[in-house]
Amino acid sequence: MKYRDVFANQHVVLPVIHVESLEQALRNVRIAHDAGADGVFLINHGSSSSDLLAVHEEVWKEYPDWWVGVNCLDLNPSEVFARVSEHVAGVWADNAMIDENREDQFGAKAILEAKQKSGWKGLYFGGVAFKYQRQVNKLRPAARIASRYMDVVTTSGPGTGKAADVEKIRDMKNAIGDFPMAIASGITPENVVDYLDIADGFLVATGISSNFTELDAGRVKALVRAVRSHAPGKRSSQRTT
Repeated sequence: MKYRDVFANQHVVLPVIHVESLEQALRNVRIAHDAGADGVFLINHGSSSSDLLAVHEEVWKEYPDWWVGVNCLDLNPSEVFARVSEHVAGVWADNAMIDENREDQFGAKAILEAKQKSGWKGLYFGGVAFKYQRQVNKLRPAARIASRYMDVVTTSGPGTGKAADVEKIRDMKNAIGDFPMAIASGITPENVVDYLDIADGFLVATGISSNFTELDAGRVKALVRAVRSHAPGKRSSQRTT
């Protein structure tokens, strides 16, 4: 399954829900769904991946035709693919194990092989030059390598709620052309316009939330409105070195 086959909109808005309970997850999923988001990611912090996947299954029962992915923080990506059901539409990992300084990519290859072995057909969002991970100084090679091992190259700013440098995003996107790229920190209804002619997807929590576990309905709607009303600029799809 390819990214463009899954999502109809040019820019994909995926609110991130920090799961506390099933009731809380469903409440926030409803906010995102009713605001016109393209889907959501569910992520665990204080709970186990088993609990998260159980919540996901219940969310899927309520929204069987909507895109709902997971980020299992207590598992490495290879383990996640062995545990997710076919109902999980996407898997996001903060560290996709890309090392632009090496010829081999043992870590990234192991993740890809685990995905293929599992038979799971969803989209893999792999973290590259991601917050709280190894510092990446060669952004373009890292992005190019990453595009061979995942469905969506996913990067971030320097920390939770902190916007990514626009030139960082531009460098990485120029290296991969039309290959999908998402940003997973610091996006708000006010600054998303800075990235709309570069990035393809936005995984957003802090910028549209009233607190750590609750989305703000008004801000989710404002973000979706800002994205949908954007008049695209001219973006080159040619890869550069």
